[in-house]
Amino acid sequence: MGTRQRLITTASELLAGEGVGAVTLRGIAKAAGVSHGAPLRHFSGRAELLSAVATQGFTELLERRTRLPDDGPRERLTAACHSYVDFALQNPAMFELMFRRDLIDPDEPALAAASSAVFDEFAALVAAAGTHRADPRLVAASLWAALHGLAQLWLWGGLAGASFAPSPEAALAVTLDAYLDTPTRSTRPNT
Repeated sequence: MGTRQRLITTASELLAGEGVGAVTLRGIAKAAGVSHGAPLRHFSGRAELLSAVATQGFTELLERRTRLPDDGPRERLTAACHSYVDFALQNPAMFELMFRRDLIDPDEPALAAASSAVFDEFAALVAAAGTHRADPRLVAASLWAALHGLAQLWLWGGLAGASFAPSPEAALAVTLDAYLDTPTRSTRPNT
């Protein structure tokens, strides 16, 4: 593994283990066993390095589509929604980083391509499910915002202590019922 990839891998590990605040260029260099100047020989700065890490997060999220069921369009969409929330809950620091425009460069080409690919895939699932008469991309954006908000509120305590929301899955079921126009009552997929 080259130094550039080692820095990305080390930053990902620090992120998962210690959170966004721990991911500094000096800390990454130390943990990677390279000089403190090495990150700047491979990246223009912290934002470019963290953008590479966030790109990995979007890539992992996109790869989850290969594990969606082939039961039908609504089932695939439901599974994708569960997968998104599960990804966030299992990878809270990565999830946070992927959307922290103050830490990453959203215009970095690889990051922009990866995040666009995730949205495009999600929009295609929404369109295939044909749940609304509105533009499927607008419905996808709205549903994504609902999923993102649910995950973020759960992770940062906004819903975790609420008596009316015993689990993120219970809140997600209500969200899916609203977007799919029919009660989902589906079991949670293995993703």
